[in-house]
Amino acid sequence: MLRKLIIGAAALAISACGNEVPPVADQVPPATVETESTTYSRNDYADLANWLCHPGKKDDACSIDLTATEIAADGSTRTLPFTPAAEPAFDCFYIYPTVSFDVTPNSDMIAGPEELSVIANQFARYGETCRLFAPMYRQTTLLELQKQMTTGQTTADDAMRYADVIDSWNDYLANENDGRGVVLIGHSQGASMIYQMLENDIVGSAAQDKLIAVHAIGYETVIDPETDLASGLPVCTSGSQVGCLVSFASFREPTPPSVESFFGKSQDGKRAVCTNPTRLNNDNGDLKAFMPRQSLGRLKPNDYGVAVDTPFVSLPGLLTAACQSNETHDWLAVSIHADPADSRADDIPGDLVFDGKVVADWGLHLVDMNLAMGNLVELAKLEGQAWSDNQGAE
Repeated sequence: MLRKLIIGAAALAISACGNEVPPVADQVPPATVETESTTYSRNDYADLANWLCHPGKKDDACSIDLTATEIAADGSTRTLPFTPAAEPAFDCFYIYPTVSFDVTPNSDMIAGPEELSVIANQFARYGETCRLFAPMYRQTTLLELQKQMTTGQTTADDAMRYADVIDSWNDYLANENDGRGVVLIGHSQGASMIYQMLENDIVGSAAQDKLIAVHAIGYETVIDPETDLASGLPVCTSGSQVGCLVSFASFREPTPPSVESFFGKSQDGKRAVCTNPTRLNNDNGDLKAFMPRQSLGRLKPNDYGVAVDTPFVSLPGLLTAACQSNETHDWLAVSIHADPADSRADDIPGDLVFDGKVVADWGLHLVDMNLAMGNLVELAKLEGQAWSDNQGAE
């Protein structure tokens, strides 16, 4: 079967956050290669060992310190404690991006530092408003992506990774959902898995009625001009809309995507989705970023101009966002409102750096979700309330 390869993020991971990273896939857009599925065993998602985050799992990957230090423009700071919701009324289900350092084509089911780090950066903060579910899955690994990009060959089993995702989803529906609404969340390879779920298993099924919203970031889906739907769902236009899709690819405002950039690219004349999360919850363009103090694998903390000792940093007033488009791409343009006269840093990490050079075609893919984390969590809360209100009105 033909599959698009996901370069993802690893990034992410880990939030490599603007630091130099190994030559993953030569940092070029995904190719299309043919893979053949092999025989594989199915994972049992009734076993909590196969979940990173699950309400029934003690001390899971989401049960971590998410305290942030807010750094104002004048360099003053205050602590922003994190408190998970005591009795959340809805659920969040997350598929993580390409992060595995395993040396096999598909990852194993043992969580490493990379999986734990991406949970902290992209998902655990949603616990402020929902119950958290994040399955492990046998994803395509970073090493395999590098091979795919350099040789056009792969032995990764796409059918196996998708079987893990859909098996975990079905286990959640059968044993945990109990009529609750759910927000689907994913980034990069994880977002591509969510699009498959929507197109193959959710849209048109009973499960679609449970969808509060979808936050699938950093891997584009396009809008069908005949239906105005993307992967079978309408694009979100307000915080009170339910059953809709939020998606974007972020780039620095002065550096829009080139024709070669994979992220936010139109396909067959169909435009990529760009949803500005700051406009859905009346944040007026202000990005409520939660950036990591320390990136995985780095000896020194990231530099925000002021020393902090919390795991995350908030930078109010520094970043704004607006959707922009050209002939080939739709993207979230991120502006940095720096003031060299103040003590706060005038830039943020997030660029992919390879061989000492910024890879502009990746934009700010590595920190797509960090940049808008506060906005996305608040949006999920609004969407969850709207879904609940709709249920009560029926």
